[in-house]
Amino acid sequence: MTTHSNSRPIAIIGAGAIGLSLASAFARTGHPITVCGGRNSFGRIEITENGISETWPVRHVTDPAEIVEPVTAIVAVKAHHTDAVADWLRAVDHSESTVLVAQNGVELSDRIAPYIAAAQIVPSVVYLNVERTAPGRAVLRRVGDVDLALPDDEVGAALAADLRAGLMRTSTEADLKTVAWSKLLTNITANPLTALTGRRADVMRDPEIGNIARQIMAEAVVVGRADGAALTDQHAERAMRWLQSVPEGSTTSMRQDRLAGRPLEFDALTGAVVRTAERHGIDVPVNRFVLALVAAIQAEDIA
Repeated sequence: MTTHSNSRPIAIIGAGAIGLSLASAFARTGHPITVCGGRNSFGRIEITENGISETWPVRHVTDPAEIVEPVTAIVAVKAHHTDAVADWLRAVDHSESTVLVAQNGVELSDRIAPYIAAAQIVPSVVYLNVERTAPGRAVLRRVGDVDLALPDDEVGAALAADLRAGLMRTSTEADLKTVAWSKLLTNITANPLTALTGRRADVMRDPEIGNIARQIMAEAVVVGRADGAALTDQHAERAMRWLQSVPEGSTTSMRQDRLAGRPLEFDALTGAVVRTAERHGIDVPVNRFVLALVAAIQAEDIA
């Protein structure tokens, strides 16, 4: 059985905004932090919240062979970069290790499973709004009452308690599938709509954009129900209220990626809705339209 003592190393696979924020909660309770690979080397992480910055030292390793003991790994690379970190995933695949998957979408365990044979995979649903400002640095904005949802089992509860001690607001959920689909409703609207318009998350308060978002969500609710999630129209309305209440200046990862000319994470979001709809024979014209638009942006940025 995996353990989560304060001396257990934390390995960050994907030291972007989410990875840094989760690592900071573990660091706050005394866990040593190791950053795995990446283009930039840094010796500390810095998280700024409400204008106040805190820093913690980190160890940076560049060779997967340097991971030699059981760890709690945070997998926070974008979904479409999962294959690129396969060597790091295999390096943390130890029978006493835990792999916390902090990615977007509803296919988390399936996405990681090809690389993990022995470690415990723990999917999660992340609600943090974080903006990476420099290597090792991020600005954290909290939205709603929960920062991270985890499965309601022994390992999930242990991780939730550990993170909570580090001031991360966690919950454990018996029906994480419904929670994940509910969160997907926000991701398939805010991410592509901010990327397409170039505006920050306050664009969701625009009435016409709000109408488009509701159409996107309505289709996804039908698809999610067909996939076994207990979604209702109220989930969509709650998602809209949440999106329209995010702090001023909040952004999305897809908007940031478009501005930086990086690949966009649309396949794990809108692509997942369209794939699931196809499996169940459901027509989702608005989601297909959004997927085509975002894919066209991607093709233009790569050209």
